[in-house]
Amino acid sequence: MKGIMIVAPSSGGGKTTVTIGIIRALLKMGLNVCGFKTGPDYIDTSFIGQASKKKAGNLDTFLQGRDGVKSSISMGEGDYCIIEGAMGYYDGLYNTFEDSSYDISKLLNVNSILVYTPSGEMFSAIPKIKGMVDFGGSSIAGVILNRVSKRIYDMMKSQIEEYTGIPVLGYIPDIPGAAIESRHLGLVQCSEIDDIEQRIEKIASVVREHIDLNLLIQLMKNIHGVPSGHMNKRNITAAVAYDKAFSFYYRENLRMLEESCNVEYFSPLEDKSPPECDLLYIGGGYPEVFAHELAGNKDMLSAIKSYADSGGCLYGECGGFMYLTDSIEDSLMVGIFKGSSSLTKRLQRFGYIEIILKCDCMLGKRGDRLSAHEFHKSVARVEGPAMFSIKKAMGDKTWECGYSYKNVLAGYPHINFLGNKKAFSSMLDYAESHRREKAYVHK
Repeated sequence: MKGIMIVAPSSGGGKTTVTIGIIRALLKMGLNVCGFKTGPDYIDTSFIGQASKKKAGNLDTFLQGRDGVKSSISMGEGDYCIIEGAMGYYDGLYNTFEDSSYDISKLLNVNSILVYTPSGEMFSAIPKIKGMVDFGGSSIAGVILNRVSKRIYDMMKSQIEEYTGIPVLGYIPDIPGAAIESRHLGLVQCSEIDDIEQRIEKIASVVREHIDLNLLIQLMKNIHGVPSGHMNKRNITAAVAYDKAFSFYYRENLRMLEESCNVEYFSPLEDKSPPECDLLYIGGGYPEVFAHELAGNKDMLSAIKSYADSGGCLYGECGGFMYLTDSIEDSLMVGIFKGSSSLTKRLQRFGYIEIILKCDCMLGKRGDRLSAHEFHKSVARVEGPAMFSIKKAMGDKTWECGYSYKNVLAGYPHINFLGNKKAFSSMLDYAESHRREKAYVHK
């Protein structure tokens, strides 16, 4: 598989728009393309997946480990892959370039294309671009100018190429009607935009007109992934909540589940109950946005509560954890955990963390350490002892989270199991050892 990374000097530089436009444009050329996103992002991967018509993966050395990144890239389904970088090209853990797009591009030995959006500048942009090209043996092999007119592009192209020694592949003008709105955790979800296909097609059309895609393909390098290894198939069923309210899942986690056991997907918004299963997995998302709809599906709420009360194994992350409390704001939820969750005006937790298990649970033994990530504006006030002792990856901040009820475990942290295979095996072992003829009785 050949690949290239799309990067920018900072967040908000237009990477997602350019990435999905390039992916769809290559797809329209008849190429077999897949997509990835560096970092822990879920929302951008949904747009990348929509553009490529395949689920997109994440590449993150903190959450997956360096070997895990190579395993994740090996899961790509295509002859070509486009990787969208996160934040600024050199922005990594704390104030370093560790786990940055730069770091991952070097790890995978792929070239990068710098998306540069001039802001009140002309020639002053050139030393900035040159500095990024020359620093630390960067992988930047080309430039795309974003949100510029043809006149500005023509003025800047030759100067950039003369002083940096790398080609300018083209430019992206303003595209009316293609903007994607934001929400409190980033972009609005792909699934919530009714005309998303028309927007992607419009962006792809602009890309095909203004970007030298043949040169882009020439700049791609072969990527050599490392398969994660064979996973034993277990005779268990995992039911995964997946709809507009719960869509924040790492593709790697779902792939590992699908390789290890039978997986069935269901909608807490639309269905009346989960499928019969040995493990119920409710991931993150925007339950606060769909709280009234979730509360209105009383059959589903009752079914999940019955499942938990009867000893069913259930694992919940972030939004899934909120859903399992008594209420989100004034909307009644499942009620497994006594307490409520509510949205605040600012981020409560943000960034990479280390989890230390305080006692034995479905994710492992007391003292086990897991890499994870938190990103939420909500707070949950839940009764009972916490199962996780949590420490920020960089710095000295600590707190506690993670709650249990019978065979239920849930909390705010998101875990990429590709970098926590021991915890993944422990979860499946736990579900296997607690399986019954019938997972739950819904009265």
